[in-house]
Amino acid sequence: MPELPEVETVRRGLEPAMAGRTIALAEVRRPDLRWPFPDAMAERLSGARIDALGRRSKYLLLHLDRGETLIVHLGMSGRMQVEHQKLGVFHHETAPLAQHDHVIFHMDHGSRVVFNDPRRFGAMDLVATDRLDDHWLLAKLGPEPLGNAFDEDHLVAAFAGRNTPVKSALLDQRIVAGLGNIYVCEALHRAGISPRRKAGRIAARRVRALVPIIRDTLGDALEAGGSSLRDYRQADGALGYFQHTFRVYDREGSPCVTDRCGGTISRIVQSGRSTFHCPQCQR
Repeated sequence: MPELPEVETVRRGLEPAMAGRTIALAEVRRPDLRWPFPDAMAERLSGARIDALGRRSKYLLLHLDRGETLIVHLGMSGRMQVEHQKLGVFHHETAPLAQHDHVIFHMDHGSRVVFNDPRRFGAMDLVATDRLDDHWLLAKLGPEPLGNAFDEDHLVAAFAGRNTPVKSALLDQRIVAGLGNIYVCEALHRAGISPRRKAGRIAARRVRALVPIIRDTLGDALEAGGSSLRDYRQADGALGYFQHTFRVYDREGSPCVTDRCGGTISRIVQSGRSTFHCPQCQR
């Protein structure tokens, strides 16, 4: 599932085609994805200007001039791609299996933005912008890991007394929003912290040091355009490249890249999900 860097990369890719532009026509080709679309979604979107594109955790936010915000979740296989309609000009391949183009935004300047989702685990909802923070998808989210509210004191307090493994704690969206399996594994390896270690048993100095490491890990992923695993693509159809610099994720059996470690990357299962780590240098 796309994590914060992938969703932010998509947001940035959509901005030139959507920010400040009007949706000339919204085409909704089915009644639902993961759950039903909101009532009259096509009519409510058609003719609306997109004032700004935002992101909260793993959700895209399209703020409309009509006082509503469209919440978009990509799910496991969802993608939003920009298709410029110019005769004789081939920009990139159209998303495969066009029957999975479930929502199409025909923009006023001639571009189309297509939401394609073969597995239909994505979702969309429309909510009054002034009530956005109270929406059930967003209301309990913790601070953004790249924002000022996510600091050393916050994480130390959030971990205090917790008997859950640190990996599970970092995946808890109430503690920090937007982190997922990939970047938690990567950040914990950079920090030298075992994913098995109980969050409340980690020394405060190590928890404090984890905050800038999480920021740096996400920053490196954003610079590389995210990670392309299975179905993920950027908004222009291009691949992200952070996966080529993974230290542990999906590297089971490979040597650890930490200097003078000599360990081998291992895979364990925590809460039904694969965790990749180095038993030698992560303590």
